[in-house]
Amino acid sequence: MSAEPSLPTPSPAPRFGVWLIGARGSVATTAIAGCAAVAAGLHPPTGMVTETAPFTTCGLPPLSSLVFGGHDTVDCPLPKRAEHLADGGVLPHGLPSAVHAELVAADREIRPGGPPPGDTGRTQDQWIDVFAADIRDFVRRQDLAGAVVINVASTEPAPTDGTLPPSSLYAAAALRAGCPYVNFTPSTGLHHPALAALAASSGLPYGGRDGKTGQTLLRSVLGPMFLQRALAVRAWSGTNLLGGGDGAALADPAAAAAKNAGKERVLADTLGTAPEGEVHIDDVPALGDWKTAWDHIAFDGFLGARMILQTTWQGCDSSLAAPLVLDLARLTARARQKGLTGPLSELGFYFKDPVGDGPSSLAEQYTDLRHFAERLRPDATDPEAHR
Repeated sequence: MSAEPSLPTPSPAPRFGVWLIGARGSVATTAIAGCAAVAAGLHPPTGMVTETAPFTTCGLPPLSSLVFGGHDTVDCPLPKRAEHLADGGVLPHGLPSAVHAELVAADREIRPGGPPPGDTGRTQDQWIDVFAADIRDFVRRQDLAGAVVINVASTEPAPTDGTLPPSSLYAAAALRAGCPYVNFTPSTGLHHPALAALAASSGLPYGGRDGKTGQTLLRSVLGPMFLQRALAVRAWSGTNLLGGGDGAALADPAAAAAKNAGKERVLADTLGTAPEGEVHIDDVPALGDWKTAWDHIAFDGFLGARMILQTTWQGCDSSLAAPLVLDLARLTARARQKGLTGPLSELGFYFKDPVGDGPSSLAEQYTDLRHFAERLRPDATDPEAHR
């Protein structure tokens, strides 16, 4: 009796790196711990759009294939940072110990960030080289199929001179290392005029800016409602109360102005004009990672009837942002794998100030995102089709 032919051993799935700027912050720690928890089946992928039906056949990297590293200027180890988040109710109690090995592995791949304030030891180009070398070493050492660089650091003030702020040094380093770049913050990143030529010539996909997780998410839904129902918005004011690292960073008026620009742009783009009113951001350290956002909307109805809509959004910033970061890592890595280049305007669903041209309405942005998912599906030319 002849022996049964042996089946070929399937090739292991390629692994992809996720290099986080601000890798020991609350958002990064929540994303790393959450990825490990969901991949292990400990928790459902709540909040992850890429785990819903329209995206599960796009060839996205599995969560288990993601390898984390990054830059940060603080030295609190990820396991300790995760414990702090669990104490604050951001992570479930017991999760830091359940994913301790994954947190330790990611922490080993975190490199010192910079430059420190007032540093004159290196030129800006030398800093870009240092950061790019860190990213390339990570990809080579971990034997990765590629990496995506995502900025999740605290908001920095907009630059007032021609120098590149830290966020732009990291963005330039990502492209120099041959990696797609995503800016989840309001910081300048690739938006600096000095980087326009580099972004255009890099042949890499990139996305951003400023993740849409709470108040602006709601505005991108309510704004089109008023427009479509022909209700005249007279004024739209808001207040944000938040603590944690973001609250401390946004206590700086210049950083708060950079944050608010995206919030106001959503309304102007949706309504055709910016209504009266401002957004105020107050640092309340006692709130920790939790945020309350309040909006007061004055609008006119039929025959000039004056009306008011008030909304209150209370959420945990890191828990809202982390699943979006994982979505963006997978979508952008897949876009790179498919050979897409330039600004990924289809990712506007995730951002207050998206790159490229696209709608401001969340519903329209979601439609664009689903069309993008169709472009990412494997086909006969895709390497994954022959596995």
